[in-house]
Amino acid sequence: MTAAAAGADNGKKLYDRVCMACHAAGIAGSPKFGDKAAWAPRISEGLDTLYQHAINGFQGKNGVMPAKGGSSALDDDVKSAVRYMTDASK
Repeated sequence: MTAAAAGADNGKKLYDRVCMACHAAGIAGSPKFGDKAAWAPRISEGLDTLYQHAINGFQGKNGVMPAKGGSSALDDDVKSAVRYMTDASK
């Protein structure tokens, strides 16, 4: 398995275990998984910004993103989950 494939797999696993709780239904203002319109303005800010918001938490006008979704995941796994969600929303 390549490093990229392993990262994508880790991203999906973390999404399924943690992120899905909010992003599947749009809870707390989170953009729903695969919702291109909701993700587009976030994606336009760049992955580095999305990584920072996901890792450190973020309070936006539409809701809140808890740091690491409230999990103890490694930063690289959080980045993989962000990529998994953004790739599905382009």
